[in-house]
Amino acid sequence: MALGVSFEPAPAELSTDPEPGTRLRRSAPLILGLVFSLLYSLLSALRYYRFGDTSWDLGIFEEAVRHYAHFQAPIVDIKGPGFNILGDHFSPLLAILAPTYWIYPSAVSLLVAQGFLLGMSVVPIARAAVRALGFGSGIGIGIAYGLAWGLQRAADNTFHEVALAVPLLALCLERLLDRRWKSAFLWCLPLVLVKEDLGLTVAAIGAYLILQRQQRLGLAAVAFGTGMFALTLEVLIPAMNPSHQYAYWNKVGSGGGMLSSVFNGADVKLDTLVVIFGVTGLLALRSPLSILVLPTLGWRFVSTDTDYWGTAWHYNAVLMPIVFAALIDAIVKSKASEHRLLREYASHLVPVVVGIAVTFTLAGNLPLKDLTDSSSYSRGSRGPAELLALSEIPDNASVETNMTLISHLSGRCDVYWVGAAGNVVPEYVVLDLWAGWSSPINNPVGYAESLHAGVQYTMISNDQGLAVMKQS
Repeated sequence: MALGVSFEPAPAELSTDPEPGTRLRRSAPLILGLVFSLLYSLLSALRYYRFGDTSWDLGIFEEAVRHYAHFQAPIVDIKGPGFNILGDHFSPLLAILAPTYWIYPSAVSLLVAQGFLLGMSVVPIARAAVRALGFGSGIGIGIAYGLAWGLQRAADNTFHEVALAVPLLALCLERLLDRRWKSAFLWCLPLVLVKEDLGLTVAAIGAYLILQRQQRLGLAAVAFGTGMFALTLEVLIPAMNPSHQYAYWNKVGSGGGMLSSVFNGADVKLDTLVVIFGVTGLLALRSPLSILVLPTLGWRFVSTDTDYWGTAWHYNAVLMPIVFAALIDAIVKSKASEHRLLREYASHLVPVVVGIAVTFTLAGNLPLKDLTDSSSYSRGSRGPAELLALSEIPDNASVETNMTLISHLSGRCDVYWVGAAGNVVPEYVVLDLWAGWSSPINNPVGYAESLHAGVQYTMISNDQGLAVMKQS
């Protein structure tokens, strides 16, 4: 050709770009993480849209992050006037969510952030599985983990700080599986800033490192984890708590002592254990990584609070990366076993685990199934009444309220929990008379006035059990 220029395609061996299939395989864990991030964000946002809060926690965390976003102490008046949330649970790592609030100052920003954190924890689990088991099995494990019931429950139950711990644990576990000990050690350290009990999980990671003959790192993790656990419970939290104590000690143990309390509700606790490990076909129990579940299950099972025992809330989210990492480790070990039946079981387990995850989601009516229901995308018949109640309350007003509207008000008003001791006299009292937390259906004005002696309130709207009263 003229000028000696050739337009023939370069030989494949001279190309520095990976094959398209190779690029897809490398990016598959990230794609999977983004898909689950979208699903979990959508799940949470739709519940918020439907006014379906399951607890007051979203309002609490929204107030805390809003103050962090304004470079202020995390004061949460919902817990009590002037209450510093660090005196309840030690979760200073929440401050890293402040930029999400700068972008979109609403409780929705926390829900989307939580969805992203839960969804992106799929990436390190899937990467580790692909490296250990091959592409097909690795992606299968990633899908099963993304559908894990503990993650679904966390996304469905408003927002909680443990969402920060899930990707940290997943990153740490990926490195433990890859035997990158120092990196694993570094990734586990921030867990102590997520919630006070996770110091014991750091210590358990240290114990695992010791089992892997990484004594220096292991001992350092044990010392750091237990030290921070003791420091937060005995010093840091009491210093910021109005009562100068850790408020949850009264939930530990029973009349017969801590050990006997483990056997209270044994049927519920056994069911929880079966479901936790059952999603892995029980094979995760063969990995020493399974010891990392002990701290979380330990404090939950010695508690007298029955909400901690079961599978309905968010408390199992931090266990999901542990049991799936343990599954990956156990499959690798089992395939090298001298026992033929164990080898066969491990070799055929991944499709079964995926099937369990899908079956749990669809037949077990787990939250992600709601995304296939058209009613999930509608506010329902009560929606206009809820919007009317919100419209009656101006920005920056002081409001005392119960469940339904709390997280829809916390971003723009000074919000207090109804009937809490020490509340200031609010300009508005807003009650969902059907919520069950407080139900003065016959005389809401009288109930509001009973909360604040000598103060009079006037009903300004009451539609479908949503009563809005203004100080006269």
